[in-house]
Amino acid sequence: MIDGSIQRHKERLVEKGYAQQRGIDYNETYAPVARFDTIITILALTTKYKWLVYQFDVKSTFLKGELKEDLYVHEPQVYEEIENEHKVYKPKKALYGLKQTPRAWYSRIVTYFLKKGFNRSENEHTLYIKSNGNDIIIVCLYVDDLIYTSSSNLLVEDLREAMMTEFEMTDLGLLHYFLGIEVTQMSDGIFISQEKYVSNLLKKWKMGNCKPMSTPMNTNEKLSVEDGGE
Repeated sequence: MIDGSIQRHKERLVEKGYAQQRGIDYNETYAPVARFDTIITILALTTKYKWLVYQFDVKSTFLKGELKEDLYVHEPQVYEEIENEHKVYKPKKALYGLKQTPRAWYSRIVTYFLKKGFNRSENEHTLYIKSNGNDIIIVCLYVDDLIYTSSSNLLVEDLREAMMTEFEMTDLGLLHYFLGIEVTQMSDGIFISQEKYVSNLLKKWKMGNCKPMSTPMNTNEKLSVEDGGE
């Protein structure tokens, strides 16, 4: 949900990735995710130019990656048919639990973005930018969550329509909650907080009823660039 709460629970067929052997069952496994400072930079940029930030959630993300290896999977015992216990599955696409599944999904969506004319950042491989005249659109990927912003409403609509056609996605509209950060977009800027994260920490350590304490500081203190430490 937009507040970070659980909307529903899911049941999935999961493979035993711990039984895979490198070089036989899989090769590449690494898939980058957006860095926290990249997300903050995007929010700062949108604040400066008064753009809106939107969010997608990809449904069944890891089932959309294409497998390059030939794999065979035993049937779950509850689905085995009498006299057919020797039969196995041969997946055509990635499944949850495989070591290469995150990489397969990342490769799939990267190929899509590059095909659509996006340029990938050399320093942040989950950041994609596309120009159209004087307008740009920026997309940032964190596994199955995508945030995007643009100087043009038309580019936003084009991306939304194209992504919904290519992938099964949930359009979450304006960005409200991402990586533990609560985001409130206003006409004069963006407010970010971690109220829910802090509340969960207090509940976890049974400190929800603790009394707050003031932190004394000089209210007249003026900070400058020279004050930064090493």
